[in-house]
Amino acid sequence: MRYVKLPQENFEEFFNSLKRWGKLYAPVKKGDIYSFQNVETLSEITLDYTRTMLPPKKFFVRPKDEMLKLKEGHWEEANGTEPIVLFGVHSCDIHGLEILDKVYLSDPVDPYYKKRRENSIIIGISCMPDEYCFCKSLGTDFAMHGFDLFLHELPDGWLVRVGSVKGHEIAWGSEELFENVTEEDFHHFREFEEKRTNSFKRSLNKEGLADILDLAFDSPVWKKYERICLGCGNCNMVCPTCRCYEVCDLWINAYEAVRVRRYDSCFMETHGLVAGGHNFRPTRLDRFRHRYYCKNYFDPESGFNCVGCGRCDEFCPAKIEHVKVLDEVREGLQ
Repeated sequence: MRYVKLPQENFEEFFNSLKRWGKLYAPVKKGDIYSFQNVETLSEITLDYTRTMLPPKKFFVRPKDEMLKLKEGHWEEANGTEPIVLFGVHSCDIHGLEILDKVYLSDPVDPYYKKRRENSIIIGISCMPDEYCFCKSLGTDFAMHGFDLFLHELPDGWLVRVGSVKGHEIAWGSEELFENVTEEDFHHFREFEEKRTNSFKRSLNKEGLADILDLAFDSPVWKKYERICLGCGNCNMVCPTCRCYEVCDLWINAYEAVRVRRYDSCFMETHGLVAGGHNFRPTRLDRFRHRYYCKNYFDPESGFNCVGCGRCDEFCPAKIEHVKVLDEVREGLQ
């Protein structure tokens, strides 16, 4: 991996140079939340944000995605994908995209997702954890791959890790803006990472978690939280690794229709409904428990389906805490 330094005085010029690689999106503060939005100037963005409500997933698996149009008796495929640059992506969200890659880029490959991933540039940025973050417990607090460039803050600029061929092309295209990294820069980098590691307030005990879940299927903890849960599906909507969707045809008029793919939630009663009227998750208890098994049951091939971003906690209207639920399930078996 190549390391270069971006001096602070060159940061804005570097930021502006990214526009030639695609439409630029970055974290913007909107009220009390952050959101990845199309930006034109550096002054619009917030670099020290905690987390966006919707993860970068929204650019690749869209909340509502037009796939086909029925026009004059023929189905037409939706328009192509424009190149984009996602600037300021946190490490946990980069890991989230890699989990989605295993699903959507495995055989059979999803052509919509593949096209968007190929037309995107991911530029990560370092962050400090808040009270909701537990990515350190899952090993997703630092990204070794899955990005083109990754920026780590230094006292006088940024240490930049180059992680892909595209990243090298971007760095070479703006070579005059970068400097060689010094031993002092590496010292500051290690100092920041140590400070960051020691700042986590929340942790998940993942030791033997799959066995715990096997033994705790009938735990009273699930029933306790099922009564608190609103069944709204907010946790699914904001999760960087949830990928359930439904496909439906919507009529525009008597002669035109559109086929869309849109987010679905395992908290919805219709999610488990199959032909013949059978529902394999008919109760809220079934659905609440299912999500915890989906996110936390360790698979040797793919690992956990959770990256510890803390979105499900922050945006849960019932204030249910993911780690607390699992801790109580574990304690109930002791």
